[in-house]
Amino acid sequence: MLKGYVYFFSLAKIRKLKHKFFPNKDYLCRLIIVDTMNKGLIALAFGGLAIGMTEFTMMGILPDVAKDLGISIPKASNLIALYALGVVVGAPTLVAFTSKYSPKKVLLFLMLLFFIFNGLFTLAPNNLTLFISRFMSGLPHGAFFGVGSVVAARLAKPGKEAQAIAMMFTGMTIANLAGVPLGTYIGHHYSWRFTYAVISFLGLITFLAIYLWMPDFEARKNNNIFQQIRYFTRWDAWLMVAVIAIGTGGLFAWMSYIAPLVTTVSGLAEDRVPLIMILIGCGMFFGNILGGKMADTFSPSKAAIGCFSAMAICLLILFFISPIKASAYPMAFITGMISFTIGSPLQMMLINNAKGAETFAAAAGQASFNIGNTLGAYFGSIPITLGFAYNYPSLIGVGMASTGALLAYVFLTKVVRPQMNR
Repeated sequence: MLKGYVYFFSLAKIRKLKHKFFPNKDYLCRLIIVDTMNKGLIALAFGGLAIGMTEFTMMGILPDVAKDLGISIPKASNLIALYALGVVVGAPTLVAFTSKYSPKKVLLFLMLLFFIFNGLFTLAPNNLTLFISRFMSGLPHGAFFGVGSVVAARLAKPGKEAQAIAMMFTGMTIANLAGVPLGTYIGHHYSWRFTYAVISFLGLITFLAIYLWMPDFEARKNNNIFQQIRYFTRWDAWLMVAVIAIGTGGLFAWMSYIAPLVTTVSGLAEDRVPLIMILIGCGMFFGNILGGKMADTFSPSKAAIGCFSAMAICLLILFFISPIKASAYPMAFITGMISFTIGSPLQMMLINNAKGAETFAAAAGQASFNIGNTLGAYFGSIPITLGFAYNYPSLIGVGMASTGALLAYVFLTKVVRPQMNR
């Protein structure tokens, strides 16, 4: 009965309807309805949708791209690595050049770049321009989520910051739930270029949503870029980079090769790949919400340790049972859910540990996340090139996620607890 108008009700009406229609334990419904009513968060979620599609769709259509370009799948996976490299380069660079402007202007600028660069990728006439434009399309990614994370935290009520950030990342999970499967279907049956034309258009829609809905916060007066850069003279900043880059590599060691995994190891038909991507996206949607709740309920560091440990266990189970055809469907959902609980805890660890340099740290966190993307895809390709089956990248992921859990524990004991005891 709430229909699509729920976002535009006042908080009092939302609460009244909540008690009328959802009198029991309905945390998920309450979280989605109340915490997303802020249209600024909805605009950020649109950005997460567009960015999630441009990043993750490539993994679902990798065999199609490789076939179209006449190259091997491991070589085509360089498109994944180049995008991640673009994020690593763009996050600190774009944040540095835009630090004196208001967050709304910065977000508008970043989504304009997203629209242009993905359009170039769609129209690239040869492999060289294709690879270059793929790198360029990654440039706005880290800066968008870096600025967006700080804006989401400013929009949130006290104690709800991680859940607000999680709502921004909900756009990315919806991308995996619906956008990536749709893009995969289009790539399989028509052309991967059509898929990225749609993604480029989503960037334009996000630009309009930010322009219409985003509050125009003033730029922070103490937003000195040199002060923010000095954050990375601290050893604990580089520990956070290692936590994210290595730990999240476990997710990408598995997901970068999901299409050949389910077709060659699990024995599914190629037309089942979009369904697998839907299940992964559905799992990520719930995992993202769960991760935000965990980070606000427990400390972000403790939540990160638990999430990385669960990811390692899940990938180990996946390695052994992936040859069982029926296991492909539930494991896609479970692995996607567990793997994506990690996003909000890591962002809150960064923001909490970088007072005065929150935007730069959050952007660098996205760069670190995409270093994990690159490391996971690269190390995951090693057993494949050695002749092993496509479930062996998951075993690489076990080691990376376990290392992430260990490093998060070091961060908790050597950084967080000493700060609390001061």
